[in-house]
Amino acid sequence: MDFNTIFKQILAHVPRNHFNKAVKAFGTDRYVKKFSTWNQFTANLFAQITGRDSLRSITTALGVHINRWYHMGFSKVTRSTLAHANKKRNYRVYETLFYKILQRCSDFTPKHKFKFKNPLYTLDSTTIDLCLSIFPWATFRKRKGAIKLHYLMDHRGEIPSFIVISEGKHSDIKIAREVDLPLSSDSIIAIDRGYTDYRWLWRLNLKKCFFVTRTKKDMAYRVIGQQEVRGRGVLADETVELTVPQSAAKYPGKMRVVTYLDEESGKAYCFLTNNFHLAASTIAAIYKERWQIETFFKWIKQNLKIKTFIGTSQNAVMTQIWIAMIYYLLLAYIKYQTKFNRSLLELSRLLREALFMNLVIIDLLSLDISDIQKAIQDNAQMEFW
Repeated sequence: MDFNTIFKQILAHVPRNHFNKAVKAFGTDRYVKKFSTWNQFTANLFAQITGRDSLRSITTALGVHINRWYHMGFSKVTRSTLAHANKKRNYRVYETLFYKILQRCSDFTPKHKFKFKNPLYTLDSTTIDLCLSIFPWATFRKRKGAIKLHYLMDHRGEIPSFIVISEGKHSDIKIAREVDLPLSSDSIIAIDRGYTDYRWLWRLNLKKCFFVTRTKKDMAYRVIGQQEVRGRGVLADETVELTVPQSAAKYPGKMRVVTYLDEESGKAYCFLTNNFHLAASTIAAIYKERWQIETFFKWIKQNLKIKTFIGTSQNAVMTQIWIAMIYYLLLAYIKYQTKFNRSLLELSRLLREALFMNLVIIDLLSLDISDIQKAIQDNAQMEFW
């Protein structure tokens, strides 16, 4: 019997032709007889959706539903088979797939909340601590291991548009200097003070990209002009240039410093930007919007399996992270395509509970968790995991 389950419908959103091209390019199915790269992806995606955090848990749950896997060319999976695949098969297959799904997802994401039409991004990173004795390749400090996830978040739909995974010891600005961020000439990028490298900011300026950050405490500059103070909370709006010769050589142009009083905290903040067109209050609001990425970091750490790893090799960890991010994109794609008006957390819970139900996704999204749980109980063919 061909089961048109929720899980099968989720997999239908994965561009299989691009997946197959990546598999061929990296040769991950070479000499493989049974457990293909697609099977590996399916098993790991299943683990993400259902919150499995061990090989035993994954393979046991897969075994329970083996009759529903058959129509997807799936056979019994052992722990050793899955562990070997995660360790040996090049994780870049899933990195490539992530960006292909991102292209499709971007077509459905809503606009950001601001009136201006410029694309708005936030660049930041989050650190995932690891045990150095178990993950010796992830050196961070003398007795501590870690990896760092660097994100460029698109505020249209709050999806990651660019990801770099590095060792924990790599600084944020080092990664920013080395990578070619996918920014169009009119983009606005919000960054914290850790990215204040004047040579890199000048590179953004030459690309006609706008940055918004906070001024460093030791930033030496002279005021060469002032704009009329407008907007609630705006204390000053000044045109400045750097005065330290070394800094001025790195950034020889003019910048704008907006001093803003935050009513909630009662504190005054100084924002640095190369954008002279937007209102000073909008510059402050852009930087405040940067905190949305912290909410994103918190969400993925709490709801995706990227803190507990089912493999210890670098390739296994990278595989798990990229598949986790693919699942995040699939969630966002389903949410925006179906105009689901509840949170991603609620969507992920609905999908987890109904994963093997024979139900159209659009019908599923009209239900709540209690409805689904009752339907599972009433259906003798559906089992709990």
